[in-house]
Amino acid sequence: MKKYENPWTILDQHEVYENPWIRVTEFQVINPSGGRGIYGKVHFKHLAVGIIPLDAEWNTWLVGQYRFPLDAYSWEIPEGGGRMDEDPVESAKRELLEETGLVAKEWTKICTMHLSNSVGDEQAVLYLARDLEQQTAEPDETEQLDIRKLPFDEAVRMMEAGFITDAMSIAAIQQIRLMVYQDKLKK
Repeated sequence: MKKYENPWTILDQHEVYENPWIRVTEFQVINPSGGRGIYGKVHFKHLAVGIIPLDAEWNTWLVGQYRFPLDAYSWEIPEGGGRMDEDPVESAKRELLEETGLVAKEWTKICTMHLSNSVGDEQAVLYLARDLEQQTAEPDETEQLDIRKLPFDEAVRMMEAGFITDAMSIAAIQQIRLMVYQDKLKK
């Protein structure tokens, strides 16, 4: 694969804001066309993880919650964050248990993605969780969650109708659909 050189020149940079989860930096730059300008970057201090739990009957679980940045209610796959120095699957196991009370014996990484690469460096890892056992959910104090068990096909219909708009949820649902389609082609 071809190696690409960075066409941006950084003239100056300064931190605008920082908290335990993000750091915002403003850069004075020369853009690839030679013009001067600014660029803001949001650096994420944690890795995002998302999980599609599927039982033997192809039911899945969605998590509903009010998302402060959107000022709207959102239906999503179970998801959250993990420390950068932690194995992402361990973060995913913790998030699945916290949000749904589910423990999975089988884990498959299905996708790695950047969530908004025009303004931030947040990376996500998505998993398929199988061979599930129901335990007790342990949501964070900041989470007021509705948990919904439903057939996977219904989650697909919710996504297609625009009721699921979360990027990780859409990517995970589409990836599972693709995996199923590829399995059918092999038969």
